[in-house]
Amino acid sequence: MKKSFYPELAFQSIKKNKKIYFPYILTCICIVMMHNIVSTLSEDELLYIQHGREALRLIMNFGKWVITVFACIFLFYTYSFIIRRRKKEFGLYNILGMEKKNIAVILVWEILITAVISVGTGILLSIVFYKAVELCIINMLGADIVYDFQIFPNALINTALTFGIIFGLLFLCSVVRIKFLNSISLLKSENVGEKPPKGNIIFAVVGLVLLGAAYYGAVTIDNPLQALNEFFIAVIMVILATYLIMISGSVVFCKLLKKNKKYYFKSNHFVSVSSMVYRMKRNGAGLASICILSTMVLVTVAMTSCLYFGSEDITYTSYPREINVSVSVKNIGGLSDNIINPVKKVIAETSEKEGADINNIYEYRYAFITGLLNGDTVETDSRKVDRTNINYSDLIGFQFMKLSDYNRMTGGSETLRQGEALFFCDKEYGHDNISFRGGNTFKIKKKDKMFSSNTQGLDLMISVGVMVVPDIENAIDGLKDMKLDSGNNMMSYHWDYFFDTGLDEDAQIKLSKEVDENISEYCTGNSIYDIIELDTTSRADGRGYIFSLCAGLFSIGIALSIVFLFGAVLIIYYKQISEGYEDRARFDIMQKVGMTKREIRKSINSQLLTVFFLPLIFAGCHLIFAFPFIQKMLICLMINNLPLLMSVTAVSFVVFALFYVFVYKITSNSYYHIVSDAKNKE
Repeated sequence: MKKSFYPELAFQSIKKNKKIYFPYILTCICIVMMHNIVSTLSEDELLYIQHGREALRLIMNFGKWVITVFACIFLFYTYSFIIRRRKKEFGLYNILGMEKKNIAVILVWEILITAVISVGTGILLSIVFYKAVELCIINMLGADIVYDFQIFPNALINTALTFGIIFGLLFLCSVVRIKFLNSISLLKSENVGEKPPKGNIIFAVVGLVLLGAAYYGAVTIDNPLQALNEFFIAVIMVILATYLIMISGSVVFCKLLKKNKKYYFKSNHFVSVSSMVYRMKRNGAGLASICILSTMVLVTVAMTSCLYFGSEDITYTSYPREINVSVSVKNIGGLSDNIINPVKKVIAETSEKEGADINNIYEYRYAFITGLLNGDTVETDSRKVDRTNINYSDLIGFQFMKLSDYNRMTGGSETLRQGEALFFCDKEYGHDNISFRGGNTFKIKKKDKMFSSNTQGLDLMISVGVMVVPDIENAIDGLKDMKLDSGNNMMSYHWDYFFDTGLDEDAQIKLSKEVDENISEYCTGNSIYDIIELDTTSRADGRGYIFSLCAGLFSIGIALSIVFLFGAVLIIYYKQISEGYEDRARFDIMQKVGMTKREIRKSINSQLLTVFFLPLIFAGCHLIFAFPFIQKMLICLMINNLPLLMSVTAVSFVVFALFYVFVYKITSNSYYHIVSDAKNKE
């Protein structure tokens, strides 16, 4: 036997099965290309030269692993279809005297050829297109463009090793499948039909209950922290429900169509419904996979697009002024005027030295404690809270703010007596009094939604309540000694001093560093200062970090969406051609008894339209009910721009739907050509 026998046979097999191998190799090339581009981005120092870009490297490394995971899933799924389509061929080899170890050698060469073409072409294309991707990201970051061309060996080696391992695992799985099948079963593998799964109603009802529970949780959730905790549980419930409904519910749906005599006994419906009902278990699983992947595309694009286009909103929420000084002190005494005024003088002198004109000052002092609101009573002792049954929507961060600061900030002239308070909260409160267990009870003179303030609760992702009181020290009497499980005080004390300068961004970054250093030096030299934490930041500095974070997430979102799209398209394509080969004999018989090709086309359209757009409809429903989750999670990331989120979500769905219709047209033609043996369109 010639040494070239096996490679030639493997190459001829790939060529002969080009209809199923070409889309598979194309997908492999695309995934390899994106993996190598993301790997290279994680090592490209050009993206991380400027301050604030560190987050981008972390995101790119994360994206590389996510793409690897989904590459494994998609390639295993699609390759299993190829092996299933090839079982008859392998059975013929076995009948002609070829042992299973010889078939394994053929598979080795086929996978080796596929791997070389995929990895080689994918890496080559990634090198060709990398600079364009890099320039796009640099442009999104607003950084300086450099046209140097580099190749990153570590990224190339990482990509080659990753996909080498994946293709090796594919070979092992395919050999195991072939090993446990005999020649007869291999030859008859394509003719084995599927019976409708039993227990359709039970599975369908369970699926509907799971889906209803997930949808109900999504529309009733009102706390961002709760949304984060429950999102992945809801995702699992939706995935299980989709598979149960698509597999079991689709059988029920087909049976209902058969019972509808006006619909069923028509030439374009009779054949399609009859053939569908006997393979809906596999058909339903494919439809469910398409639906889940479509939903993942839509959610990923909507979230990352909203983050990127709303990055300026995040910047202004996180950094209310150009320079933001936040000080945490050990006790309430650290918020007194004789402590704060000298620090303000240091800030003023430093700003004057740097040529800054301090204006638009935003300053306030507050004591902060977290409590669980129950009716009109707040429990602040964490040891008395049942954490296994906590309702996060009732968890509130309370700021005790001095009345004089409130009037200065708002330009108001409110007056309060001892025991009275103004209460502002981002959730409805329907009582006239509020009591802090272990502390004081306040009569609420005025209550309203949250006024504009930079609240610590945003960072904690919980609701926030501002208690405006005549005097902070008296108001928190009884709460100062509350302890956490760690032994630290629950009450913390803060002073925020934000202001604009009129300086350019580089000067803002320099000033924030100078202010931070001068305050630290001044306080270190004065024993009366007991500062726990000093945080001086500039909006310009924060903008770089936020833009890099959002641009990185947006880039990874686009990359993952492309991977999901390829996965969905492959499943759709293989589903169509596998069903085409299964239906070809049936349609051949129908043609012999007088069915025209026009009637075949109508029957095919009936079959495809009956089930093909179900995943798109379900994905749209999933997206609608996932919208509250998406909105709450974006609030955790400090973006609450509902019009923007609605716009990008709507645009994402419309664009995806158009793409889906395009895929339908292409794959339906492939199906038609297979079942009718047509060489050209009519």
